[in-house]
Amino acid sequence: MTQKINKVVLAYSGGLDTSIILKWLEVTYDCEVVTFTADLGQGEELEPARKKAEMLGIKEIYIEDLREEFVSDYVFPMFRANTVYEGMYLLGTAIARPLISKRQIEIAKETGADAVCHGATGKGNDQVRFELGYYGLNPEIKVIAPWREWELNSRSDLIDFAEKHQIPIPKDKRGESPFSVDANLLHTSSEGKALEDPWVAAEEYVYARTDDPVTAPDAPEYIEVEFEKGDPVAVNGVALSPAMLLTKLNELGKRHGIGRLDLLENRFVGMKSRGIYETPGGTIMLAAHRGIEQITLDKGAMHLKDQIMPKYAEMIYNGFWFSPERNMLQALIDTSQEFVAGTVRLQLFKGGVHVVGRKSPYSLYSMEHVTFEADSVYDQRDAEGFIKLNALRLQLLKNRGKVTEPPSYD
Repeated sequence: MTQKINKVVLAYSGGLDTSIILKWLEVTYDCEVVTFTADLGQGEELEPARKKAEMLGIKEIYIEDLREEFVSDYVFPMFRANTVYEGMYLLGTAIARPLISKRQIEIAKETGADAVCHGATGKGNDQVRFELGYYGLNPEIKVIAPWREWELNSRSDLIDFAEKHQIPIPKDKRGESPFSVDANLLHTSSEGKALEDPWVAAEEYVYARTDDPVTAPDAPEYIEVEFEKGDPVAVNGVALSPAMLLTKLNELGKRHGIGRLDLLENRFVGMKSRGIYETPGGTIMLAAHRGIEQITLDKGAMHLKDQIMPKYAEMIYNGFWFSPERNMLQALIDTSQEFVAGTVRLQLFKGGVHVVGRKSPYSLYSMEHVTFEADSVYDQRDAEGFIKLNALRLQLLKNRGKVTEPPSYD
């Protein structure tokens, strides 16, 4: 039996699928629909989404530019941890879902809606991310997941439904799209259809945000990124807002073919999936942040961060952004960033980004101590006792093997 819904806030892109969902909600639940479209830097004009919603009879339409909040409150905190999922993925899709969830819940409160709705399928991670966000922020909210409920199980079913309800269908949507794309200011991800065979290399046309590294400039480009408290604040001496800084790094990364990734990953729901990711600015930012930490972060703090990072990455990937454990780890990570400040110089060249210089007023690097020349600050004889103390347990273990008779416990 269909639950009673009075008003629902729909995460709406203006595309065919979410337009079908919009009409399906009205038909199935006989409810009022509020649309919410977020500009997270996906690079698309959003006014058509407003016009599409108006054409479909929607009275309450929210279209919001959330780029600055997205980068400052979600991307930057994640990068302070040098977050990488399964050793490679910079979590561009996963980190966008908590903000969308948060705004849907806030809009539901503003408009008196008793439900929220997303367009994620029942096979992927996004359904989990959205709904953990919803319930974490409003335990009483009703959630509608059409792909788990309706009987529109094929592209032809969706087209038939759209035609029946006079929903405009772009000509290129009448056939099977070669792959699906999700984009925001941090990254672009492409998966499905033509990309499902992990043995077949992705065609060049799949890559929308990076130029081909083979045809990238034949001369390297050098840039400088300045940090304060673990966050980048300027590129080449020009102070920029968080979103504008990431935009600038994206432009630089695109030109040099930086940030491409072909990954076969483990989804939270249990299956493996293949994705083609492009994260040009994020790849540069990660290298730069690692570079400034090298000179400012204590060994113990750095190694502890590296130990907890995989767990932190898994939390974000699985949708636990609003969990107490993620907040606890974030507090630890942020504490480590107080003196992570200074400037990193990087070389960008044919798909690669390399740290070639770093400086900081809070540097822990001492040339006096590491020099190969004569110095007056380090007595090399002290190393002998240090080595002997660390070798003691190894000597004791080895000597135990000289016992000829095993111990008796009779």
